[in-house]
Amino acid sequence: MEKTILVTGSTDGIGKQTALELAMRGHRVLLHGRNAHKGKEVLEEIRSKSGNQQVQLSIADFSSLSQVRKLAEQIKERFDKLDVLLNNAGVFMTQRALTEDGLEMTFAVNHLAHFLLTLLLLGALKRAAPARVITVSSEAHRSGHVDFDNLQGEKHFDGHSAYSLSKLANVLFAYELAERLRGSGITSNCLTPGAVNTKMLRAGWGNFGKSVEEGAKTHIYLAISPEVEKISGCYFENLRPVKTSPQSYDAELRKRLWEISETLAGISWQEVKLQLDN
Repeated sequence: MEKTILVTGSTDGIGKQTALELAMRGHRVLLHGRNAHKGKEVLEEIRSKSGNQQVQLSIADFSSLSQVRKLAEQIKERFDKLDVLLNNAGVFMTQRALTEDGLEMTFAVNHLAHFLLTLLLLGALKRAAPARVITVSSEAHRSGHVDFDNLQGEKHFDGHSAYSLSKLANVLFAYELAERLRGSGITSNCLTPGAVNTKMLRAGWGNFGKSVEEGAKTHIYLAISPEVEKISGCYFENLRPVKTSPQSYDAELRKRLWEISETLAGISWQEVKLQLDN
């Protein structure tokens, strides 16, 4: 059955490969990128290779919460419902940089933008139920540590530590969302694609890793496989659920990070839930 699927960060790397393969399977795919020129090139490439004219494009810079909000509005205007939200976009920063909202870039793009986008699109996902939210984490989450006094690298910044924290935040978010959406018809899972030879891996770790075709397999599996339709609150690696770091199972930590994320993103779960319940 044809699904409407939004893949964030899909003009490059694993996201682009995922979007291409989903389009080739006949799904309605919404590409997302931050560069309009590059986005249009990728849109034409995917339409041409897949023969699927239902592929569309939206532009938003995830370092801007206002642009994330505009993206959500645009999607809700275009589509009555959304079957799958694949939170894939990410950055790796070697130096500390702040967004226009005064937030540390890695935390803002990798975690907070997806936190906000997901909550804004839950209504559209609910209308498509059974629907899926998939958040791309990384094995780097295992070395991540949540220090609420240094959440944005205020005291000290290290690129790898900031990235690991953001990837742990992805897991904590996916698990907490699964709890909050229990019984709603929307599942929430996360995944690691493993070490994939992409621009981001090369920026942080060097030139190695598997192909994007291999890296995209778990993305695609979680997006469309009937086998995982009712599975929620899991972390997948190579198409199988695996255990995550001990810190990721700390329920109090999950809740505290969620509450701080609400404040930073300027959104209220109570208001979102009220809309979902009506």
